[in-house]
Amino acid sequence: MKDLFIGVMSGTSLDGIDVTLCKISTSTCELIHAKEYLFNTDIKKEILHLISTTTTLQEIGTLNAKLGTLFAEAINTFIDIYSVDKQDIKAIGLHGQTLWHEPNASYPFSMQLGCPNVVHAQTNIQVIADFRSMDIANGGQGAPFAPAFHEFIFKSFKNKIAVLNIGGMANITLLQNPLRGWDTGVGNALMDYWVQECKNFSYDKDGAFARLGKVHVKLLENFLSDPYFKQSAPKSTGREYFNAQWLQKHLAAFKSVTNEDAQRTLLELTAQSITQEIKNTDIDTLIVCGGGAKNTFLMQRLQELCKRKIKQSNDFNVNSDFLESMAFAWLAYKRVHQEEVNLSSVTGAKKNSILGGIYG
Repeated sequence: MKDLFIGVMSGTSLDGIDVTLCKISTSTCELIHAKEYLFNTDIKKEILHLISTTTTLQEIGTLNAKLGTLFAEAINTFIDIYSVDKQDIKAIGLHGQTLWHEPNASYPFSMQLGCPNVVHAQTNIQVIADFRSMDIANGGQGAPFAPAFHEFIFKSFKNKIAVLNIGGMANITLLQNPLRGWDTGVGNALMDYWVQECKNFSYDKDGAFARLGKVHVKLLENFLSDPYFKQSAPKSTGREYFNAQWLQKHLAAFKSVTNEDAQRTLLELTAQSITQEIKNTDIDTLIVCGGGAKNTFLMQRLQELCKRKIKQSNDFNVNSDFLESMAFAWLAYKRVHQEEVNLSSVTGAKKNSILGGIYG
């Protein structure tokens, strides 16, 4: 039997379900197969509705079961397409879809939906899920988790290297001792929302819509005045904070801003909020991954602002599109082998923990 693990990731961008098959050992994580499945449009609307308004336990429970079925269908299709023997798969690492992330509350929690019992029942494969809860129970942010995998996958690099993942939100990893990492703030989520509102596009390919506008300096200052950008690490965030309501609140004071200028200013917000987190570090190389790495205009602005060498993870034979999904295959490996994950210096937890619950 091979030591194969499946990773399943659907991030805050809600653009797709990434499924990967990885062969994992103590020193390597080899990507064997990877595929993205488009997110169900109706379920995406349901998720955004639940995040933005008052909901009911019935709606949450129903969505949890629906997402479990959606993930299981993607996994089963993936297994069929690539003719994978289920007997070779040790476990599925299932992140789940984040609905709400509130690690700084009086009773902190992070909610990911996509019932792992449903996934196990429909795939007949052991599922590892609920990765964030133990870190939060130990006083941590429960996010970001990517830094631990970045440390593993890029372990041959020394200091002065950082890894930047730009998904719906953006997070950065400083590959140093101790390991550090945090969410810099919004990544693609607000740009995606605005271009969908204005042009009915799911995302702004290569920043084409943003290129039509100019930075509205006062609006940008207003964006960057948000307290999150002044916080010190450890810190993490999500759509429960940076969302349509957040954007509309800021736009309300600038009614004359054109749609193109708003898009351009949102791109600048992502670029500058990332850059201000880098400028006080001694890193000389930034390795970028995630969907934002494909936005050529965003990459151009990052290069101009941060004045560091910028590479993409693909340059190091690490697939940029599927890095996060691979991370959850690796986290499943860690849980199956009862190994702690080196995250306390990232999340602020009082200790490293064995993460995830086992289902099936």
